Amino acid sequence: MLKKYLLLFIGIFAIPLLGVAQNSQEINYDSDRTLKNEERYPGALILSKVDNQVYFDHDGIEVWCDNAVFYKEANFFKAYGNIRMKQGDSVNMTSNYAEYNGNTEFAFASGNVRMERPQTTLETDSLFFDRLKQQAYYRSGGKVTDTASVLTSRIGRYFMEEDKYSFIDTVVVTNPEYTINSEQLDFYSESGHAYLYGPSTIKSETSTVYCERGFYDTRADNGYFVKNSQINYDNRILKGDSLYFNRETSFASATNNIRVIDTINNSTVTGHYAEVFRDKDSVFITKRALAASLQDKDSLFIHSDTIMITGKPDKRVIRGFYDVRIFKSDMSGRSDSIYSNQQSGLTKLINIDREGGKRNPVLWSGENQMTGDSIHLFSNTNTEQLDSLLVFDNAFLIQKDSIEGFNQVKGKRLTGYFQENELNEVIIDKNTETLHYMRNDNDDLIGINKTLASSIRILFLEQQIQDIYYYNQIDGKLTPEADFPPNARELKGFNWRGEERILTKEGLFEGKPEPELTRIRGIPLPDEPDEFFEERDEDELLLNENSRLKPEILKNRDPDSLKFKNEKLRDSLKPEITKDSLRRDIQKPKISPIKKDQ
Repeated sequence: MLKKYLLLFIGIFAIPLLGVAQNSQEINYDSDRTLKNEERYPGALILSKVDNQVYFDHDGIEVWCDNAVFYKEANFFKAYGNIRMKQGDSVNMTSNYAEYNGNTEFAFASGNVRMERPQTTLETDSLFFDRLKQQAYYRSGGKVTDTASVLTSRIGRYFMEEDKYSFIDTVVVTNPEYTINSEQLDFYSESGHAYLYGPSTIKSETSTVYCERGFYDTRADNGYFVKNSQINYDNRILKGDSLYFNRETSFASATNNIRVIDTINNSTVTGHYAEVFRDKDSVFITKRALAASLQDKDSLFIHSDTIMITGKPDKRVIRGFYDVRIFKSDMSGRSDSIYSNQQSGLTKLINIDREGGKRNPVLWSGENQMTGDSIHLFSNTNTEQLDSLLVFDNAFLIQKDSIEGFNQVKGKRLTGYFQENELNEVIIDKNTETLHYMRNDNDDLIGINKTLASSIRILFLEQQIQDIYYYNQIDGKLTPEADFPPNARELKGFNWRGEERILTKEGLFEGKPEPELTRIRGIPLPDEPDEFFEERDEDELLLNENSRLKPEILKNRDPDSLKFKNEKLRDSLKPEITKDSLRRDIQKPKISPIKKDQ
C-alpha cells in the first residue's frame, strides 16, 4: 500500500507537459475495495467505491468513478458511474461510462457526456478524446454552449490548443437574436468567431443573411461574407461579391457587382459599392450606380455618380448626384442631379452650379429636345405613366426638321402633357418665340415662320409638330427659305445637344471608364486536419482488446469528414489573409449616414 501511494505522489507532482506521450508510464490508482474475478474479467482488478470514489492518475489526467475494471498489465481501464475526468485546469468532463488506454493516451466516454472548458461546455452521447493530439471528437450529435450561443451538429471536433471547434453536418447556432444554419462551421471559443462554409444562413426577426463562405463574430454581432452572399430585409435584398453586416447598428455594405432589390416597388439598384441603413430606410450606391424601376411595363433607368434612396416602401425618394443620365424606351435625359418622389410621382432634373460652368438639364421625348434651368416630370402614381412636365426659366424646345434645320420654341416656362407616354401637347408662356419650317402635304418646304407671341400652344402627332397656335401680341411672318438668312435660323440661346442623347441602356455609361474594382478580401477554406483515428503502433489498438467498442468503430468514415477544405475545393476568391489576421483586422467600413430629411 505504501508503494502504491508513493507512485501516486510521484504521478501528481511530476506531471509532464500536456500532450506529450509517455507510453511507458503506468496508470496509478486508488480504491477503497479491490477484487479479482478471473472468470469474468481475466487479468483485471475490480475496483469499487465504499466511502471514496475510485481514483486514477496518468500523465496529468485524473479520473474519479464509482466502479472500474482495471487491466493493469495492459495499462487500460473501464470506468462506471458518476465519472469525472480532469486534465489540469483546462478540461473537466463527466459521463456515465469511460475507457482510457494509458499507452495510447486515448479515451472514450459515453452516457450524458459533459466536457467543460473555460468558455464552452460540450454535451454529447459519446465522445472520443485523443490526449496526444489534444483533440475531442463526436459523430452522434452534440451541443456546445458558449457564453452567447448554443451550437449543435451531428459531427464535431474540438482542437484544444487552438480552442477551436469544427462542426459538420446540420450545424445550428442558436442565439437570442438570431439562428445560424450551416453545412460546416469553425468556431473559436475564446473570441466567439465563427467561419461558415457551404450554404449557410443567419436568420433573425429583421433580416436573413445567406452565404457560401463567411465570417461572423457571434459576440460583436457583425460579419463578413463572400461567395453568393446576400442579405434579405423586409423589403430589400442586398447582393454583392462581398458583404459586411452589423446587426447592432442595422447597417450593411456590399462591394463589387452589387444589387439592391426593392421587392415591393419592383426596382433594382446596381453598382460596385453600396451601404444600407435598415432603420433609416436608406440606401447609398456608388461606382457605376444604376437604378432601374418598372413603369407601365417599361423600365426607367437612372445613372449617376452616386444614388441615394430613402423612405418607407410607399414613400421612396431617389436622389442622384453629378452627371445624371436617365433612359426609357421613349425618353432620355441628362442633368447635374435628380430628385424623384415615388409617392407624389414628381421627378426633378436639377442644375447645380459647380466648377466648370453651368449646364442646364436636357430631356428628349422622341425627337423633341427640351432644356431649361430645371425640369419637372409628373407621373400618374396609379397608372405609372407620364402625365406632364414643367420646364422652368429659359425653356427651349428644339425638334430637328425632317430634312434640314431645326424647329425651335423658346420662352419663360414650358408645360407639356403626355398621352400614352408620348408628348402630346406643349404650352409655352411669356416672351415666346418660334422658328418653324413650314411644309405642305408633300413635305415640300414652303418657308420659315418666325413669330413672337405672349404664349404658344403646340400639338404633336407621333412625336412630330402638327399644329401651332399663337396667343396675344402676335408678331411674325412666313419667309421663303431663300430670303431667310442662314445666320438667323437659330434663336438666341439655341443649343442642339443631339450628340448627348441616350438611345440605349448601354448609352448611359458612354464615355465613362470602367471603375477600378476593390480587391476582395477572401476567407480561406479550412486546412484538412490529420485523420482523428490513427493507430499509435502497427499492432496497438487505440483503446484495448478488452474495450466494449468494436475495432471498426474506431475507424475514420468518409461521410464524417470535412466537405469544404483546401485540398479538394478551389475558389475564384483567392484568400489574401489568414484567419488570424481576419479575426484581428475585420472592421466596420467607414460610412456616411443618410438622414431622412436630406
